[in-house]
Amino acid sequence: MIDDEHDDPIKRGNPAPRLSTRAGPRPAAFDVSTADGASLKAGRSGAGPTVVLVSGLGGTAGFWTPVVAGLSQAYEVISFDQRGIGASSRGSATTTIGQLADDVLAVLDAADIESAMIVGHSTGGCIAQTLAAKAPDRVRKLCLSATWLRPSRYMTALFETRLRLLEQDPVAYTATATLISFAPAWLEENWSAYERAVAKAPRTEAERTVVAERIAALLAFDGSGSLPAISMPVSIIGAEDDMIVPAFLQRALAEALPAATLTLLPQGGHFFPVSRTEAFLAHLAGWAGEPQ
Repeated sequence: MIDDEHDDPIKRGNPAPRLSTRAGPRPAAFDVSTADGASLKAGRSGAGPTVVLVSGLGGTAGFWTPVVAGLSQAYEVISFDQRGIGASSRGSATTTIGQLADDVLAVLDAADIESAMIVGHSTGGCIAQTLAAKAPDRVRKLCLSATWLRPSRYMTALFETRLRLLEQDPVAYTATATLISFAPAWLEENWSAYERAVAKAPRTEAERTVVAERIAALLAFDGSGSLPAISMPVSIIGAEDDMIVPAFLQRALAEALPAATLTLLPQGGHFFPVSRTEAFLAHLAGWAGEPQ
């Protein structure tokens, strides 16, 4: 069911807990070992039904900090640094969307979670789709945020250009990525987000290699063949002003998954879970609270 919702991110009449964005206790850390030798740093907080948050190209658990603060008031929330990112080691396996989906399974196993609700943002949405098709018994519900189904000319051109910039000037790569990830007015008022991002630019060759591998993986993703295996409830959310994964790609994904619901925020940019955290939390609360 395609449902463009421009006013209220929760459907009318669908009760859900109101979640605050105030910071809560630090997540309890745990380590995850993979078959190829990677060590993933994960955290869990809150209590209740389990929600696993899978971040995008950046791959950090930190992306979800404001979301974890709100969601953990009603749910157990797990997030993690993906392989080669942040506090997690790289391992020896080739970086593919399939391998990153296997890493989510490793996180579930390490946390002793039989099944969970999975939220994937951007590249994390590709990982989540692959996980849902590969291990549907481990995925209770699926929320696909600012993501896509198959390659497009727009995204191919964008990320091939970003790859060249990464090789030539990693600081400019990070600066431009940040500028197009947020709505301009929000970024102007929250300029420290830009400064923090640029300070963490991938300056070393090892860091750039990891980013390049991840871009290659997202460009190679095509979930078309996996659609028949995705039978659990699916919610798709995006933003009309997203310049990285434009809203037409969420509409196409929803058309390919006719039982899915689609919510499009009128604004927020690609990183709307950060810039529109309250709206995103409201959406997640409604989605997670819906009976299956």
